[in-house]
This record gives sequence, structure tokens and C-alpha cells, in this order.
Amino acid sequence: KFAALADLVVNHLHSPDILAVEEIQDNNGSTNDTVVAADVTYTMLIDAISAAGDPGYSYRQIDPADDQDGGEPGGNIRQGFLYHRGSGLTFYDMPGGDATTPTAVVGSPGAPHLSLSPGRIDPTNPAFDSSRKPLAGEFVLRGEHLFVIANHFNSKGGDDPLFGRFQPPVLATEAKRLQQAQVVKNFVDSVLALDPEAWVIVLGDLNDFQFSAALTTLAGGVLTNGMDGLTESERYSYVYDGNSQALDHILYSSGLSSRFVSYNSVHVNAEFADGVSDHDPQLMLLDFAERLFLPLILR
Repeated sequence: KFAALADLVVNHLHSPDILAVEEIQDNNGSTNDTVVAADVTYTMLIDAISAAGDPGYSYRQIDPADDQDGGEPGGNIRQGFLYHRGSGLTFYDMPGGDATTPTAVVGSPGAPHLSLSPGRIDPTNPAFDSSRKPLAGEFVLRGEHLFVIANHFNSKGGDDPLFGRFQPPVLATEAKRLQQAQVVKNFVDSVLALDPEAWVIVLGDLNDFQFSAALTTLAGGVLTNGMDGLTESERYSYVYDGNSQALDHILYSSGLSSRFVSYNSVHVNAEFADGVSDHDPQLMLLDFAERLFLPLILR
């Protein structure tokens, strides 16, 4: 598994400078005990990437509280960041983040910062009960600050099939995704209130379509979804019941619009029986004179 993920990073995504990784399990996987640390898991992944040909990655993350974030019991899945140390990119560390302490936007007009980096966004909000909490990180590239928010919204498990016997389908899980989207949107707004041209990325398995109420709420007229720019035949990252669906997204603020080069849903997993994940990674390329890749890689 680790070797296959590393091959994807190095040979299919060409060693991106920032990766948001998801469903990272704790050090003993599905063993249902009190272990929540994932340093062994991250080290195994980074070592595999190094063995595949790129030794330059470090990671940042926050351990969840035991069995509070959904997923396989005992697995304690969470999001995290890998970043490439050789790219001129650095992580803006503000220590103190933990499972239940929220990060906040601080600073002054024109110079927003995170109070905790990495830090979780409103982790005790009921919208995130038994679900993954958004993880915010602040990066620095040649003196400019970049805010990245990694998400894994509430699953669609429990919704009616899109083309089942009940029409229109009942979307029982949508209400929680709407709540989660609003929390993240409010956080983005607090960054942009201090600097309307701030560099902000919101990405992850958002478990909903680009035209859904949750994604519309999240974009809120201030974020652009890279998935919208693809041709219709390319707008998918997941296949369920034979339906190609766009569940994974990278959204970006207007301050990055002039830097935008391309967006791709890299179709290496979802439609293949031997894929390393059931989701396709998303890859966005921004031009900062040197190239900065911002991808999403799952599981």
C-alpha cells in the first residue's frame, strides 16, 4: 500500500510541493485501543516516497481524540499535510494545536496569521461529531503566506441511490455537510476580512458534487472550484453504483486566480479494480515563477 501510494506521488503527480493526505490511520491501524498517534504511519509513507525517488518530504498534522472522527473503529483517521522541503516552501509553525483546541485567524489588516498552525477549525462544533475536523495550515513561499485547509466532510453513506426507486433521492447526510461547509466558509471569510487578496486553498474529500448545496455554500461567491473548469467528461473522482461522481475538490481564493495554471482530476484509481484508493487524486498547478503544485491525495 505504501509503495503504491509513493509511486503515485513520485511518478504520477511528479512530487508535488504540498499534499493534503486523508484517512491517515494511527500507528496500529484498526486495533481498537487508545493509540491515536500516527508518527509511524507518516514515517512509513515518507520513507516509501523516498525509496521511490524523492526524499524531500516532511509532515504536519493533529492527532484526533480516540474514536471521535468516524471511519474504521480504532483507526482514528485524520487529514494531514506533506510538504517538500526543497521547493523554497516552509511551514509556518505555531505550536499548541490539539484535538479540541480551535485555531483562529489573528494578525492585522493585510497580514493574517493562524493562532495555531497546524490547527483544527472549530473541532468541538456539533457539525463535526463523529466526523473529521478541518485542518488548517499556514505555509510561507518567498515571504508570502498561503493558508491551506484540508477537509474530509461527512460521508454520503445513508443517502438514497441517485437513480434508485425513490425519486428525488432523500439525501439524509446533506444537512451535516451543509453545516460543515458553513463553518469552513466562515473561517475563510475571517482570513479574507483581514486581507481580501490572501492566498487561501480549501480542498479535500468533500463528499458532494460541485453543484451541490454544500459546495455552493462553501464557495460562497469568494472561492473558485477547479473542478468546474474541467470538461464534463472529466468531472469525476469517484465511481459508485456505476455513476461517475465529483466528490473531491480544490477551491481557491481570488488572490490566487492570477497564479492559476491548470487543474486535473488524475484518473488512476476510481475506475480501476486495482487502484491504490477508491478516489482519484486532484492536482492543481499554480505559477509563482517557480512551480508550486497543490494536490489532494487520498487514502
